[in-house]
Amino acid sequence: MLSAEFNKPFYDRPTLTVARDLLGKQLVFQKEDSWESLLINEVEAYDGPQDKACHAHCGRTKRSEVMFGPAGYWYVYLCYGVHWLANIVVGPEDYPAAVLIRGAGQFDGPGKLTKAIGMTGDANRKKADSASGFFVTDGIKVSKSKIKKTPRIGIDYAGPVWAKKPYRFVLQ
Repeated sequence: MLSAEFNKPFYDRPTLTVARDLLGKQLVFQKEDSWESLLINEVEAYDGPQDKACHAHCGRTKRSEVMFGPAGYWYVYLCYGVHWLANIVVGPEDYPAAVLIRGAGQFDGPGKLTKAIGMTGDANRKKADSASGFFVTDGIKVSKSKIKKTPRIGIDYAGPVWAKKPYRFVLQ
């Protein structure tokens, strides 16, 4: 039996803290008539309007509006017209930040992951709870020595300063 889903206080914290703390947690999803889960093993942080890799960097848009809302909601968008990417909104309202779930279980890419668990844009703007069909719950305890920090992937457009920030966290 899975433990309860996380609520707003877990997500309503600094972006990098939530990103690190998501490692080792379980991403729970509904497949047909049962709940399944995968261990989250890779994430990336997108931290506010100063972060040139963050979709909210240029202000509120129809696409990024969810990032300005309350913590604990899904921000799911289509990348290159092909892959759905799943982010969870974090931090205080009006501070646009989110954590991209890049990998869980054996799925080592954000597009592969959403495809495997059946997440699409239908989850966008929904609360990350069982009603949406996708949520996060407890997993394993992860020591800091098991976390590798690296630059994020595929964000050269953000410029050398932001492209090199160690905002990607990987469970080793």
